[in-house]
Amino acid sequence: MRVVTQLAVLAVIGGLGAGWHLYGERIGLPKPLALLGLETRQNEVQRPAGPPPNAPLPVAVAPVRIGTVVERAESVGTVRARESVNITAKVAGIITAIHFQEGQMVREGQVLVELDSASVRAEYDQARAAADDARLQLQRARALPAGQAVAQAQIDRLDAALRQAEGRVRQFQARLEELRITAPFSGRVGLRTVSIGALIQPGTLITTLDDTSRVRVEFSVPEIFIARVRPGSQVTATSVAYGARRFEGRVTVADTRIDPATRTLRLVSEFDNPDDALKPGMFLNVQIVLETREQALLVPEEALDPVGDRNFLYVVRQGRAARQEVQVGQRLAGEVEITRGIEPTDQVVVRGLQRLRPNAPVRVTEVLTRPMS
Repeated sequence: MRVVTQLAVLAVIGGLGAGWHLYGERIGLPKPLALLGLETRQNEVQRPAGPPPNAPLPVAVAPVRIGTVVERAESVGTVRARESVNITAKVAGIITAIHFQEGQMVREGQVLVELDSASVRAEYDQARAAADDARLQLQRARALPAGQAVAQAQIDRLDAALRQAEGRVRQFQARLEELRITAPFSGRVGLRTVSIGALIQPGTLITTLDDTSRVRVEFSVPEIFIARVRPGSQVTATSVAYGARRFEGRVTVADTRIDPATRTLRLVSEFDNPDDALKPGMFLNVQIVLETREQALLVPEEALDPVGDRNFLYVVRQGRAARQEVQVGQRLAGEVEITRGIEPTDQVVVRGLQRLRPNAPVRVTEVLTRPMS
């Protein structure tokens, strides 16, 4: 009786399916629940079996690479001439000669401008004549025979007169030097602001003079780096004016104080400037080397598995994926430095991370290599 009942149920379901396919499917009726259940059981029977739960997962790995990592701090700097001065007059006078061209290189001691010296030179000549006369009188007094010798007091007066006359000579010599304006050091002069025949006063700007054969670049770094910067630290600078060109220099001096407003340390570096490419006042992007690590451990960046502010790696050990928390250092192009958590002989999982679980069995299908930097 039970068998007959089961056959009857199957016949009904078959009839429902046939009827639905003939009429219901054409007019959009929903599929009968009994038919849905039957198809579900059939699909379950036909579905292929998946891999065993404990089968090793295929992964691609990369060995830990040992390379050099340079840690830098970035800042902005301003170019200063190693020596810079405004050329001005010490005394009033009329310009009679200009001995330089704008932008010209000049030598230390070279005469740049001359002022009218006619009146001063006349006074200088008179002072020299008076000094010569005083010297002659003193020589004659000292050369007299013993019987005709003058008193010692007279000789002292003649000697004092000579010293006074020589002092006036030196005084006028100094005035003549002030009328000849010279370069205090070798460098390049700037724009000229005066002309021949102009009457200038003490302090009048004539031109500028900069020694740019070697320039100073001033910049600041946060105080947290104070223990890692020192004279001699390497500095690299770039400018938008020169594209990819890089200028190399060294820190020469560090300030003795921290700026209380910005909490930064001011540094001065020097750069060779043989082609005069760096001009005083230029803005530069600066990088200072804080530390160089020759034996840094590097892994591909895609091997990292970050969780919040923590970072993890899967390391293949004895056929299983060991999940290691690591400390990240510097980030390079496509690589990241690991300062703690792995060994130089480890292999880290790069592909297949999504399906991995801690201590899961793995099968290495590819070992990725990277070029040495």
